[in-house]
Amino acid sequence: MRENDMLEKEEIFSKVLRAGRRTYFFDVRATKADDYYITITESKKFTEEDGSFHFKKHKIYLYKEDFSAFAEILEEMTSYVLNHKGEEVISERHQKDFKKEYGSDKAEGQRSSFTDIDFDDI
Repeated sequence: MRENDMLEKEEIFSKVLRAGRRTYFFDVRATKADDYYITITESKKFTEEDGSFHFKKHKIYLYKEDFSAFAEILEEMTSYVLNHKGEEVISERHQKDFKKEYGSDKAEGQRSSFTDIDFDDI
C-alpha cells in the first residue's frame, strides 16, 4: 500500500486531450523533495489484424527550470506552422471518409499528350 500512497502523492493535477487515436495526458507531479514538474504522455492506440489492440506511450518530463524556454519555443513553433500552413488539416490520415481523387489538372494534362483515334477512321 505504500507504493499506492506514493502514486497518489505524486499526481497533483491532470488534464486529458483526446485526439482521434491519440490521447495526451498532462500531469503535474511531485518529486521526492516535494517540488513539482510536468509529464506529458502521448498514448496511441494500435489495432492488430485479429482485432486486438495495444497502446504505445511516449513520455516527456518537463522541469520548472525549463518551463519558460519550453513555452517560448512551443509558441514560436506553433505560430510558424499556423502562419505558413494555416489551421486547416490537410493530412489524409485525419479524414475518415477520404477518397483519393485525382485533380482535374493532372487528368487534363495526361489527355492533352494523348491523341484519341477512332478505329473507324483507319
